[in-house]
Parts: sequence; structure tokens; C-alpha cells
Amino acid sequence: MGTFYTNCAVENHVDRSRSVRVTKLLVDTGSEHTWVPAGTLEKIGVQREKKDIHFVMANGEVVTRSVGFAILRVAKHFTIDEVVFAEPGDMVLLGARTLEGLNLTVDAARKNLVAAGPVPAA
Repeated sequence: MGTFYTNCAVENHVDRSRSVRVTKLLVDTGSEHTWVPAGTLEKIGVQREKKDIHFVMANGEVVTRSVGFAILRVAKHFTIDEVVFAEPGDMVLLGARTLEGLNLTVDAARKNLVAAGPVPAA
């Protein structure tokens, strides 16, 4: 499939006036969660709701990070999701759960995100 990046706006879910644009997120369908630099999330007041969550990195390393809630926007699509407080050295990722919430899918040939179509109801 190859790799590609996208931009995303991240908003505090309680105070939507507090937001930031995050550029160059790696679209990673192999990552369940979206990872945003901790300083960026703290800047807009996103709280650490879940602490000491264990994640297995692609290289097999287990790391412990915190998770909070944020609204994520890509183009005209938006969703609320859990976001990981990424530490220095961590990749900045747009994960599979967020893509599903945005109702977007990967167009591998064009290396971009496209509307996924109708949402299954049952």
C-alpha cells in the first residue's frame, strides 16, 4: 500500500474554541489509536483520562502512555475519539479507529483518504 500523510485539526471536546492543526500525521491502519504529541494536546487542554495504558510498538517494544478524548477533523469530516499522548520519539499517527469514526477509508492507489460510503446499521 505504501505510506502517506494527512493533516488534522484537533479540538478540546469540552471547549471547541481550543484547537490546533496537526500536520503530517502518518495514516496508519495498523494502529488502533491516533497519536498526537503530548505537548500539542496539553496546549489545547485535553486531559489525560486513562493513564498507564500499555501499547505494543511495531518493533515489539511495549510502552506506557496516557489517553484522552478529542475531536478530530480531516477536511469536512469529524469525529470524537481517544487520542494517545505521544512522547518524544513516538510517531504521530492517524489510526484505524479515528478513520472509522471519520467514515474515511484509504485509497491506496492515490495515497489519500476517501469517503467510505454508507455506514452499516446492522
